[in-house]
Amino acid sequence: MKSINNKIIFCLLATASFLSCGKKFLNEPPRTVTIQDLLNSSDGALRLIAAVYNKLYAWEEHSFSWIGISSITSDDADKGSDPGDSGTDKNDLDNWTFTPSAISFSEVWISNFEGIGRATYALKFLPDINTPDRDRFIGEAKLLRAYFYFNLVRTFGGVPKIDNVLQSEVDIETASTRASAADIYAYIESDLNDAITKLPVNVAAAENGRVTRGAAQALLAKVSLYQKKWAQAKAMADAVIASGQYSLLTDYSKIWREAGEFSSESIWEVNAIGTTPNKGIEGYFVVQAPRGDNGLGWGFNTPTQDLVNAYEPGDVRKAATIMFAGQTLWDGFVVSPLATNPRYNYKSYVSKTKESFNGDDWNSNKNLRILRYGEVLLIKAEAENELGNIGPAQSALNQIRNRAGLPNTTAATQTDLRNAIYKERRVEMAFEHDRMFDLRRTGRAGVVLRAHGKPYVDGKHDLFPIPQHEIDLSNGKLMQNPGY
Repeated sequence: MKSINNKIIFCLLATASFLSCGKKFLNEPPRTVTIQDLLNSSDGALRLIAAVYNKLYAWEEHSFSWIGISSITSDDADKGSDPGDSGTDKNDLDNWTFTPSAISFSEVWISNFEGIGRATYALKFLPDINTPDRDRFIGEAKLLRAYFYFNLVRTFGGVPKIDNVLQSEVDIETASTRASAADIYAYIESDLNDAITKLPVNVAAAENGRVTRGAAQALLAKVSLYQKKWAQAKAMADAVIASGQYSLLTDYSKIWREAGEFSSESIWEVNAIGTTPNKGIEGYFVVQAPRGDNGLGWGFNTPTQDLVNAYEPGDVRKAATIMFAGQTLWDGFVVSPLATNPRYNYKSYVSKTKESFNGDDWNSNKNLRILRYGEVLLIKAEAENELGNIGPAQSALNQIRNRAGLPNTTAATQTDLRNAIYKERRVEMAFEHDRMFDLRRTGRAGVVLRAHGKPYVDGKHDLFPIPQHEIDLSNGKLMQNPGY
């Protein structure tokens, strides 16, 4: 979808936009083409859904701010870069001294609501377009909207629920009022359940990056974990497993290289395969690349020593996840021994000599893995264990451990196995933008982060603050999270 130019610009992009556009926006059509053009065009439906996919590449969606919120705040990562470079607010995120005015919260809020606005707009008009792929496009739009909402609800808790194109003052009022987290999760589940019925089992290679039924099932399994809906999480994980479409890639390190894109383990990844011009995730690679005398990148989001220590001896995932200053990488590149930080995120690395890098650091060819089979096995293990099914939980967990070069788990009780699964999830999925949210959903964030000297306050920091700018624009209708 990255090759399709987004020629539709929407005004209903975020709560801030809802409020600042005013009444003129209520009847405003797409600005470059009319909706009638799309309804009558042979590629109108494709252009509508392409505009939704296009949001996945935005700097504000998956790059610096999302890295800061999901990773730098956790025990897996330090801010990195130079000590004097705060990354605007990344130093505050690392130290847990942020405020509701931090730019990262605002960018993540606005970007995900932009995605929701695009998906909702597409869903309004797709039913009126006569195309054999109409149901599929509807399923794609619903999954993407669910994904954007999932990012919001696990970051901020309850947020405004936008389920139609805004057409009245009542709609605008709804757009500036928070729904409960439970209502948002129910909305996500509804979209995903419908998507499951409409999406194809697989896609042709030329369509890599477009979502499938397995992606909808895997995302619903993950969403279920956050609600402790263990039976549903198990059922969805089992459906993905039983589909026969996926399997673990034998070499864990290959997952993160260009050669491992859309492998047997991939359920959904953002397709950034190099083209001219590139259409990669803006800044994702360069923000995290080593910073030093060889000038690769900005050097943010660096692995902590605690993460290094979390790997068992012989665990091959450590070498695939963490690069060290002075190390020779898989493609022969030598990380400067004078690099500013001792460690960097290897999963975000792009080879400039052995992969299809064409000189564009900003829009690099680095795919973002959003859902993969390894995580589905961990979801199954966790759900089975919480349901009291120790044997199946051990079996799923052991598949992950054995691929990493480790023996079967010795955990035999539900409590021991729960802790083993938590630990395995950390080392299996480090730097995949889940660690902070995993700590919160399992009730361990305060204990873990305070042990690392972070001033985490239970009850306050269990959610991030609603951006102050959005509260101001709503004239106080948006209520702030407790403690901020």
